[in-house]
Amino acid sequence: MKQLNLQAIMIDLDGTMVDTIGDFEVALNRALADLYVPTANRALIERSIGKGSEHLIRTVLKHQLTLPEVTASRRDVEELFTPVWERYEHHYLSINGEFSKVFPGVMEGLEQIKAMGLPLACLTNKPVAFATPLLKDKGLSTYFEQVFGGDSFERKKPDPLPLHKTCEALKSSPARTLMVGDSSNDAQAADAAGCPVVLMTYGYNHGEPIQNTPALAWLDSLDQLWD
Repeated sequence: MKQLNLQAIMIDLDGTMVDTIGDFEVALNRALADLYVPTANRALIERSIGKGSEHLIRTVLKHQLTLPEVTASRRDVEELFTPVWERYEHHYLSINGEFSKVFPGVMEGLEQIKAMGLPLACLTNKPVAFATPLLKDKGLSTYFEQVFGGDSFERKKPDPLPLHKTCEALKSSPARTLMVGDSSNDAQAADAAGCPVVLMTYGYNHGEPIQNTPALAWLDSLDQLWD
């Protein structure tokens, strides 16, 4: 990455730095149970992560409401979205970080970026109220000059707007600001914003192999960034 003459780096959170699937599973299933909706399996939740909490809830609700035991009651997604979101927010804040862990190599990779003296931002589709405490709980918050979530701007990734706004905050040009993520959302946003992108192989990419998504590199660990 040194040949890119980088000015700054943006890093995604879920599936890139922290394995949060356990938090998603516990919080969402508790919320569904509160509204008497059948709980979802981990595979469905993992495929639905990446485009923000609203998308996650709507996608899982749409699937769960097609189950035979639910369709008879004629419940619909929009009827349930707001109450499920409210319960999901309550449960997520109460367990945030409890069922998640930092991926191997992340701390080492962040230390390498710090040693390079590059400004660093966390750019996630996760709400800021979830992202900021999680970074602090996992000992990652001190590495970041800025933290932006899915509710920080008018639009979320894969729209390029969050990347452009983050570059403005970091005072860097998009062409010299690296996006590090784990999904096609990150890659599409980076491509539209004019940013180079590197993708992690272990994250959440809607059930699709991340190597099918164009990128500068596909890494198994964040500490391989400078190899």
